[in-house]
Amino acid sequence: MDNPRLSIIIPVYNHADEIGPCLESIFKQTYQDFEIIVVNDGSTDNFNQAIQKYKDKIILINQENRGANAARSRGYEKSTGEFLLFCDADIIMGPDMLDAMVQSLDNRPEASYVYSSFKFGWKTFKLWPFDPDKLKLMNYIHTTSMIRRNDFPGFDENIKRLQDWDLWLTMLEQGKKGWWIDEVLFTVKPRHKHNMSEWVPSFMYKIPWFKPGAVKKFEQAKKVILKKHNLA
Repeated sequence: MDNPRLSIIIPVYNHADEIGPCLESIFKQTYQDFEIIVVNDGSTDNFNQAIQKYKDKIILINQENRGANAARSRGYEKSTGEFLLFCDADIIMGPDMLDAMVQSLDNRPEASYVYSSFKFGWKTFKLWPFDPDKLKLMNYIHTTSMIRRNDFPGFDENIKRLQDWDLWLTMLEQGKKGWWIDEVLFTVKPRHKHNMSEWVPSFMYKIPWFKPGAVKKFEQAKKVILKKHNLA
């Protein structure tokens, strides 16, 4: 599509099993004015075979493994859309997701990005209206939110965890605000150990059977973010 209004950027690393359902959910959207840029960050599984049937519908970029933010940045450099959506490969979009997000940005010029409630496996995360003070305390906005290109500051490739929280805090420091869409617009399928965003809801850290070391890694990553944004 020439000059699409929306660029959907999908970073992938060993997501051969996930990329098909993710793309199919995008192709079924009621809103179709978009381009899809898939950045393969050095996958070692059968990703190239899994993506073969979609090659005429997407822009595919292959690179050596450099991490999620580097893959997102590479996709951004190739993108042309007025709006940006960084979509993880384990996302399944509801059919009206893109339509709802585009309409929200069109109707609210004061918003730099829009985010929605969502499901994480079996758990529904019903969020709340944009709250700068709460954002400084916790990571509640998922990476898969729609951003105005002119307001996007870029991802910090030195941040390896909680990259979405870092992005929203950076935008907050620049006076940019988000807008909450009071709908569940997508589902995260947390079945893959190579989840690009490694987004894990805070309640998971309280469950005894949660993977060893996760809490420690989360706390270490949190300290990095708080220090960078002078919130420690």
